[in-house]
Amino acid sequence: MSNESEQQSSTLHFLDYWRVIRSRKEIVLAVAILVVLTGTVYTLMLPNIYASSVRISVSEDAPEINPFAAQQSYYSSYNPYFLRTQFEILTSKQILYEVLNRLDLQQEWAKGGEKLPREVAHKILANSVDVFQQRDTSLIVISVKRDNPEEAADIANELADVYRDSRLDLAIKSARGAIDKISEALSEQAILVEKAEDEVQKIREDSNLAVMGAEGQIDVGDTELSQLTSDRIFAQKQMIEKKGLLDILDDLEDEDLMKRASRITFDQFVMNTIQQLQDIDVELSSLDADFGANHPEVRRYTLQKQQLEQSLKNHLENLRLSLETEYLIAKNEFESLDQTLSSARAETIEYHGSKYRPYRRALRLLESERFIYDQLKAKHRQEIITLQVPRNPVDIIDVAEPNRRPVSPNLFMNVLLSIFVGMGAGVGLAYFIEYLDTSIKTADDVERILGLPVLGLIPQKVRPLIEEGPDSEHAEAYRVLRTNLAFTEGGSHRGAFSVLSSGAGEGKSTTCFNLAFVCAQQGEKVLLIDADLRRPVQHTILGVSNRFGLTNVLLRDVPVEEAIKATSVPNLHFLPSGRLPRTSLGVLDPKRIGELISSLKTKYDVVLIDTPPLVGISDSSIIAKETDGAIIVVQYRKYPRDMLMKAKAMVETLGVNVVGAVLNNINVMRDDYYYYYHSYYSDYYHSSQSDVSEDV
Repeated sequence: MSNESEQQSSTLHFLDYWRVIRSRKEIVLAVAILVVLTGTVYTLMLPNIYASSVRISVSEDAPEINPFAAQQSYYSSYNPYFLRTQFEILTSKQILYEVLNRLDLQQEWAKGGEKLPREVAHKILANSVDVFQQRDTSLIVISVKRDNPEEAADIANELADVYRDSRLDLAIKSARGAIDKISEALSEQAILVEKAEDEVQKIREDSNLAVMGAEGQIDVGDTELSQLTSDRIFAQKQMIEKKGLLDILDDLEDEDLMKRASRITFDQFVMNTIQQLQDIDVELSSLDADFGANHPEVRRYTLQKQQLEQSLKNHLENLRLSLETEYLIAKNEFESLDQTLSSARAETIEYHGSKYRPYRRALRLLESERFIYDQLKAKHRQEIITLQVPRNPVDIIDVAEPNRRPVSPNLFMNVLLSIFVGMGAGVGLAYFIEYLDTSIKTADDVERILGLPVLGLIPQKVRPLIEEGPDSEHAEAYRVLRTNLAFTEGGSHRGAFSVLSSGAGEGKSTTCFNLAFVCAQQGEKVLLIDADLRRPVQHTILGVSNRFGLTNVLLRDVPVEEAIKATSVPNLHFLPSGRLPRTSLGVLDPKRIGELISSLKTKYDVVLIDTPPLVGISDSSIIAKETDGAIIVVQYRKYPRDMLMKAKAMVETLGVNVVGAVLNNINVMRDDYYYYYHSYYSDYYHSSQSDVSEDV
């Protein structure tokens, strides 16, 4: 359970960060105001800067009209590195040096003195130029910022002109260099072609080769072999056609042959005879239907039909014999050509293997050299024509004009930026100081570090209630302290209590007096003892003499009854500290103090003892040990935690019963939590007073 509570207490909430800022708002505001003032003054001291921009269209180097392109392409391929490369070229030393020379900026920027070094002028110019791509386009914007608007426009325009001229000069120089190189290669290639031609001619003459065609590319043997191959193929075709037709005629019967003759052969006699037979069949069909089979006309047509069929049959038989003869002739011719071709082919292969190989090798080399020569010649001519075609890789779209409105310094933006920077720096400084500050800031800090309940939260600038009056709004905080004291582990606010603090100036004496005042106001008989022998203050609050008091009682100079004084506050009695003797050894004897406190407890309801600080002085520990309980007063944001822990360890070592702690001198205006806490009691108090007034 304790681990869980510690974990929850260590978890920071957003309000914790806000409380840090609110508690140190003076530092945040001071740093913010200082940064804003510095930024504003610095901005007002800066010279006005004017910007002028020229917009250009940049394309890859190519002629506007390419006469050798098969088709003009409206969409060129996108090169993502091209524009990026042009940015670097535009800001290169070569371009900027040329701008310096053309505008004589080295002398211009010297302001009448000695000419500026080129490196210095280049650095100034490079810092003034900004090149970027216009969004979603291939346009480049060249922006120049100078303290003179005319100078900015002149530099921007000159930079665009220099870049355009450099692109054109580079393209022309590259083209001319390419033409010169191609010319040299063309001359060398012409010599190689001439040597290859001489070699072909020499091999041809030495081998006595019979060739024809351009440069002897075809030899006679190849021509004869090609002709024999063609004749053999034709003879084979004729033989196959004759054989096929002959097989068809042999497979058909006489009757079928006569029916299909016109489809098999296109002989004119066969076609005429078949047509006549068809006509006779038509006439016979008509006559037979009208006169009968014995009619003379029917007999005449029947006899004529028989004669035509016999004639057709005889003709087809002769045609079969003729076709067979033609087939035998074609077959013999094919076999003869096939034999001749096989013989010629064998001779040609043998002849080419030994005789034509060097010649063909030299011929292939000649063809290769001539191909290279022709390509170089065409390329040379193409480059010459392309060089003469106009080209414009850079177009100036918008010319830079002087802009009379300065682009910097931007007072509004700089002030706004200063506000943000100042607030950020102030907040950062506040958090840094808060990190270094290890003092007690909240009631949770008291409970976590001391392990004690917080009995009361006392606001800042509280005076003794005898000065503020019994109806002071601060009295409620002490009434809460008195009530909480009754609910401590002891269970009662009556008895003897010592009020302790770890160091001086934590409001211990005021807290002790006001608690005594509140208890007396509630009708309890209260005795206030000032045991801070070295720096007593209670007598000044009450306005009484400090001549006789606690020291005299402990030294047995006077009885305690004579040393106790009545005060102007009803039910409140006071025992001053008395004057500290020169030798204080033995004054605070634990036995005497214990006897004194025991006797006083029988006479008073509440005995409150104001003690000196714990750290460095042992008096407090001696007194606190003899009381019923001790109340530790902790001042808000004053002493480090180590000092408080050391004070607690001292009293715990002596076995002092510490009933709780009081967080004193809280700045309620800086801390939201305490502000609302205090406002609640303040409003409640005022509302109670108004209710009482109304009742009266």
